[in-house]
Amino acid sequence: VKDFDKYLDLVPGQRPYHWQRGISCYYAGLYEEGRKQFVLHQTVNKHDVENAAWHFLCVARLSGVEKARAALIPIQGDQRVPMAQVHALFAGTAKTDDVLDAARAGNPSPARLKEQLFYANLYLGLYYEATGDQAKARTHIEKAAADYLTEGYMGEVARVHAATFSKAAVLKE
Repeated sequence: VKDFDKYLDLVPGQRPYHWQRGISCYYAGLYEEGRKQFVLHQTVNKHDVENAAWHFLCVARLSGVEKARAALIPIQGDQRVPMAQVHALFAGTAKTDDVLDAARAGNPSPARLKEQLFYANLYLGLYYEATGDQAKARTHIEKAAADYLTEGYMGEVARVHAATFSKAAVLKE
């Protein structure tokens, strides 16, 4: 977060574009800062379900799942599969199976299927964590981080999140 903030002090016009800062705030426990970052990012990227999901996760940590649902950023036009179902899940209007079914539908290529299952499992894991089911959260995050890992920032997010489960297990021992 400090590195993002230092950069943004130098180039303040980039602040709305730094959704990565919002995710870093989430992991640093700076949920209000993360919430604000996702609200700001919405001004430059109105079609990103991931932005709404991370906003939800921050609000859920601050105020609970019901308030997070009530504050869910409305999104339309994210064409990525299964992001519409992820948004509906976070809104409380879809089931977890809807997300996985959408990811598998339509006979996608193996590479596309892997990517879709990565996002399905990542956001299912985050959703389960927010709603208090740690066992299912861990299962889905670990699938995203191992079975369906994708390159890029979100792949690293899944990998780091999976490592937090392993670290927590070691600390319990």
